[in-house]
Amino acid sequence: MDRPVVSGVAHDLSGATFAVVGISTMPTDWAQVFRSLANADLTPAPLTGAAPPAQGVTPPSPGVTPSPGTTPPSVLDLNAYLMYSVGRAARRRLAEKLEARGLRLWHLTVMTLLAELGPQMKTALATRLAINPSDLVKIVDDLVRLGHAHCVRDRADRRRVVVRLTPEGEAALRSLSAEIASTDDEILAPLDAGEREQLASLLRRVHGHLERAPAEQARRRP
Repeated sequence: MDRPVVSGVAHDLSGATFAVVGISTMPTDWAQVFRSLANADLTPAPLTGAAPPAQGVTPPSPGVTPSPGTTPPSVLDLNAYLMYSVGRAARRRLAEKLEARGLRLWHLTVMTLLAELGPQMKTALATRLAINPSDLVKIVDDLVRLGHAHCVRDRADRRRVVVRLTPEGEAALRSLSAEIASTDDEILAPLDAGEREQLASLLRRVHGHLERAPAEQARRRP
């Protein structure tokens, strides 16, 4: 992105003074640039007086350089942006912890479902998670390869094959849950316990609203 590399005032041969702001992505001899443009002997000099700011533009505080990553204040009024930004940061931290174990978010989701619901058929898992059955098969194969799950005959119906967590998978899930809790603490550090519970309650309400919307739309389809 372009960045200012010089600012100040310039003087022509008659002594007239005018403001100069040079913007470039590479080092530039601005004195030479303005001499070529104006065919005059222009010499950039240090800025001695503050030029009036453009209408609607707030000048930075003296001696303070705006951070390139600073979010515009008006954007912070958009709840959708805030949820996106915070969610992206949380997902990145969670992904780092999972990748250290050779896992992804889908692996964690399937392991959690198996821990809560018990052994499940692959088709049932794919339906519950609303993902393609072939993708679910790949996720289960990864968990089997890592020793976190195995596929066995259903005790109630020997014709069915179900996915079950192994003892190693249960231990890995407990360890992951503890790491995820530490990630929550890191992200929500500015909030006290009451504020965290209030935030969780509000997020669950929004999540429930968004989760119901596709189902309601599907029921309305002919």
